[in-house]
Amino acid sequence: MRPEDLLAHFSEEQTAGFILVLARISPLFILAPMFSSKMIPARAKGIVAVALTIGIYPTASHAGGAHDIPLDVLPLGGLVLKELFVGLAFAFSLACLFAAIQVAGSILDTLIGFSFGAIVDPVTGTNGAVLNQVYGLIGVMIFIVINGDAWVIQGLAKSYEAIPLVDAPDMSTLVEGAQVVFSGIFAAAIEVCAPVMLATLLTDVAFGLVSRVVPQLNVFGVGFPAKVTVGLVMVGATLPFMAGWLGDELQSSVASALHTLQVAG
Repeated sequence: MRPEDLLAHFSEEQTAGFILVLARISPLFILAPMFSSKMIPARAKGIVAVALTIGIYPTASHAGGAHDIPLDVLPLGGLVLKELFVGLAFAFSLACLFAAIQVAGSILDTLIGFSFGAIVDPVTGTNGAVLNQVYGLIGVMIFIVINGDAWVIQGLAKSYEAIPLVDAPDMSTLVEGAQVVFSGIFAAAIEVCAPVMLATLLTDVAFGLVSRVVPQLNVFGVGFPAKVTVGLVMVGATLPFMAGWLGDELQSSVASALHTLQVAG
């Protein structure tokens, strides 16, 4: 079947609705964890985005407004921009969650001393030290294991109940929700790395006392390997608990994003 024959089976309203749904899904591949990974080719992202649009379009159409989509260029363009903002608000809340994990890794890199050996992170394409990359990769792995991608897709589908295709959200509410999520990044990062921070702090205090008692001891020569050992042992001990934390926070992030969209709608 030729493409023009296939398109003939769809009305102009269905085509416009498909474009709007694609506009809301597209920000996932810019900000959302795993979906926005630079390790995924752009062509694969495009195929997945179209496939998700095909799957979510019936839900969006059932939510209402699919038959009231304007076909003029300016009104349709305004709806596309609105859908992009809604998708960005949803994806941003998820991106902040993984940003907190990477911030936790960066804090520990600085405390333990790994920040001197920053290399390119293959996931984000930016410079990152060892623990920054470890926490980021483990976060993505946990995200896949707990079916986080399915939660994200289900949450995005439910967003059409809060804000249908033709309804305009309250932009001030969306901005306020994004600000609240952004302001919580550092607090969430501290929750992740607090045990390791406490262990390294106690190690520094212990070697500080030793240097007072035994001034002849080369504290810097002995303390650095000891702090690295203590830090790595604590990281290994606390990583299993990060799975439960990430699962709870992911559910909370999706629920918070949907609540923000519902209030904005």
